[in-house]
Amino acid sequence: MNKLRGFVRSHTIAAFVLSIGVLCAILCGAGLLRAQSAGGTTTAPSDNALIADFRRVEVASVSDALEQLTGQRMYMSHRMHPLFTTKFAGFARTVQLKKDEGNSDPAALSGMLTAIDQGSTDSVYVMVVEDGADIAGMGGLMGTAMAARGYAGAVIDGGVRDVAYLRKIGFPVYATGIVASTSVHHYRFGGSQIPVICDGVTVNAGDIVTADSDGVVVVPRARAQEVLTIAQQMDFKEHSMYAVIEQMKSIVGAVKKFGRL
Repeated sequence: MNKLRGFVRSHTIAAFVLSIGVLCAILCGAGLLRAQSAGGTTTAPSDNALIADFRRVEVASVSDALEQLTGQRMYMSHRMHPLFTTKFAGFARTVQLKKDEGNSDPAALSGMLTAIDQGSTDSVYVMVVEDGADIAGMGGLMGTAMAARGYAGAVIDGGVRDVAYLRKIGFPVYATGIVASTSVHHYRFGGSQIPVICDGVTVNAGDIVTADSDGVVVVPRARAQEVLTIAQQMDFKEHSMYAVIEQMKSIVGAVKKFGRL
């Protein structure tokens, strides 16, 4: 019996010591994470949260919020179409292509490809092709690279090709047209991470690009949080109004009640 008690006691002590060790490891790990955060690695999580919130609000509300705050049109025109129904938001990675007919420079477009490889999760590839309505600014190969790097999507002021493959891999692209042409020997890389005017809207590197079935809107990075807050309020009011309109059978009464149209 004494041997049995000693056996139980020794195993109890061993289990207690093991538990203390596990607890210390957890506390040390938490302290390490806090130390890393204090060292300046907290921006990425906040950026991720901001983009996640923009993905939850409707693009039309973002557009209205921008107009209310800035008095400017920050939405792209009806010419900008998606390859399939989609919704995304991310940070703009801008690229410009300049017309250079007949060039034989093998490196003429290398900067365009390098710009893709410099992007990452939550990037949105925003390309402006000079006079590019009938030129494909991107296709399946570029779309595959963007998808592999975690891009949210692409917006092309110009054409797109290889659309069957892009639809197959589910990579979202907005473009002003679908065309079989190539930019090779017709265009030259004009720069990346520079201000561009995409379908009439100024886009700076790092701006937030958000898109859904209603179109594409660009949010200046410096105004992102206040635009998001107003857009969330607009969404809440509008979504609340649907049931009220059905109940009252009156849009006039609902608009008067919520002050939102």
